[in-house]
Amino acid sequence: MKKEYLSIKKADGPLIFLEGVKEAKYGEILEITVDGEKRIGKIVQIDEAFIAVQVFQGTSGISTLNTSVRFTGKSFELSLSKNILGRIFNGIGQPVDGGGPIYSKEKFNINGRPINPVARAYPKNYINTGISTIDVLMTLIRGQKLPIFSGNGLPHKELAAQIVNQAKITGAEGERFAVCFAGIGITRDEGAYFIDKFEKNNSMQNVVIFLNFADDPVAERNSAPRCALTAAEYLAHNEGMHILVVISDMTNYCEGLREISSAREEVPSRKGYPGYLYSDLASLYERAGMIKGQQGSITLLPILTMPNDDITHPIPDLTGYITEGQIVLSRELFNSNINPPISILPSLSRLMKDSIGEGYTREDHAPLSNQLISSYAKVQETRALTQIIGEEDLSEEDKKYMEFGRQFENSFVNQGFTENRELDESLDLGWRILSILPKEALDRIDEKMIEKYYGK
Repeated sequence: MKKEYLSIKKADGPLIFLEGVKEAKYGEILEITVDGEKRIGKIVQIDEAFIAVQVFQGTSGISTLNTSVRFTGKSFELSLSKNILGRIFNGIGQPVDGGGPIYSKEKFNINGRPINPVARAYPKNYINTGISTIDVLMTLIRGQKLPIFSGNGLPHKELAAQIVNQAKITGAEGERFAVCFAGIGITRDEGAYFIDKFEKNNSMQNVVIFLNFADDPVAERNSAPRCALTAAEYLAHNEGMHILVVISDMTNYCEGLREISSAREEVPSRKGYPGYLYSDLASLYERAGMIKGQQGSITLLPILTMPNDDITHPIPDLTGYITEGQIVLSRELFNSNINPPISILPSLSRLMKDSIGEGYTREDHAPLSNQLISSYAKVQETRALTQIIGEEDLSEEDKKYMEFGRQFENSFVNQGFTENRELDESLDLGWRILSILPKEALDRIDEKMIEKYYGK
């Protein structure tokens, strides 16, 4: 439908409302002219009496008399080519790095192309992040959705930059690996931090960046992850590349969703979030994966901050239902100056079991990972006992577990945000720390493997 309306009914928050509109389509893009200034809007609600339009540049200065609205008959699309690598865009896909527009014969809908579940390939092979705890204990698999659960004040920003700078895949396919990074609702200092880190590590040529700042309109915030995922889909499915998508911070995205839902006067659900929060998050997360017969893959690493460190909050709770594991950051480890402060016991990767070991990583990877987690769980039990009787009265075996726990946290988990460890280096380090314990305590590892690696 290509029609123009010379007035609106009202403006409320990030929305404007029009009445008497016929043949409008949900998701259709509108051109809004305010005193000669052009803005972009999207239809987000259609009712019998009116339609609601989400304005990407905000509704500041809009009144019922100075605004005209033209219907384009199209959905929100991006022009994409391989030239997007190394570029910086805003939350609605417009270049902000001074490099000019992207020219392409094709345009792609930011809502994506649904993947037939039957066409999905089971994720295989791993992505090396250079971080021991992730690579050994919760391995990131190509095509996986693995969120990072953080908290206010925890260093998820530094962890995200480290993963972008260090992530790689092995073999000849390593030449076809790139990263899509989306910053949602971040401060301008954080945006400058990410760009500076990527440039100093010479990562920019393999990264495409979408930045939405905290002072940008909330409507733009909800488009940023879709733009990043659309760029990832193009590079993966059209160019045959392996793409890692890092999104920070999904909590800001959900807050924006709640604000728009409130402006639409929808009935709220848990903690004021809209009832469709689960399906909305799923529409983003499920765009990751691999397709049979295609070379490329999309791996998703969304970062979210848990309000009050509450892992039962609706955002991490619903995210956990959709994704295949989680990486949880620990405030206790952070306060002990251990970085990255990844909490081992509540973290896991549900897909790593079929993509590690001989033929993928190393034969000892799976049993070593199981033994490290099992032994560290024993450390927590021993520490609880120490609170009651003191460390001096522990048995010799329990004292060795205490020493193992200290070495594990200080040498294995703690590596800073600049150290990049190869996978074999991390596995060998795990064996050296396990050698603190007696052989009899290694009940998750085959005897032949113990003879081969223990103490070496």
